[in-house]
Amino acid sequence: MSYQFIAVEGNIGVGKTTFSNMLSEKLGCKLILEEFADNPFLPKFYKNPERYAFSLELFFMAERYRQLGEVRDQDLFSKGLVSDYFFVKSKLFAKNNLSDDELLLFNRLSDIALNNLPKPDLILYLHSDVSRLQHNIQKRGRDYEQDISDNYLLDIQNKYFDFFKKQTDYPVLIVDVSDKDFVTDTSTFDKLIKLTEQYYEKGIHRIII
Repeated sequence: MSYQFIAVEGNIGVGKTTFSNMLSEKLGCKLILEEFADNPFLPKFYKNPERYAFSLELFFMAERYRQLGEVRDQDLFSKGLVSDYFFVKSKLFAKNNLSDDELLLFNRLSDIALNNLPKPDLILYLHSDVSRLQHNIQKRGRDYEQDISDNYLLDIQNKYFDFFKKQTDYPVLIVDVSDKDFVTDTSTFDKLIKLTEQYYEKGIHRIII
């Protein structure tokens, strides 16, 4: 691996988990997947976001910290690691979902956690337009996701982009896959793999494949 720790990111429904599985298999490295199905607040959040947003985000943050902390403690980074999230996403979703007072407390906790975790060497952000995201969301059929609005997806997207523009800790590749199918089109998948083999300066890089 050219990068020891690759985090795959993107909006809801873009295919992060699918691609992370494919990437880790191709590279023969350790894989960490977000255990969203274990979050008991997720279905409740979509029905009543104001009541359950803080519990939802706190649970996600704790689970991400646990997963990455276990990998750090076991020194498995020497074998290479791919994850379908990066820890800072906790702060981005919190910024979108929490009230000001809740966000203040959440950020204090997440900053403490972040200081104890390794940073990714490369973030590969899979971008897709909202219509394609909605198509994917409907197709995978999770009941609690079926009423996600276009505006919510756009808000999440903007939180990612705003953060990427300002950060200087790692290279971020933004790759538009709106009209791509990396699952069935091997040429698209191969192009994405080759992106992870190149050197990039820290900061944001918009890639066309």
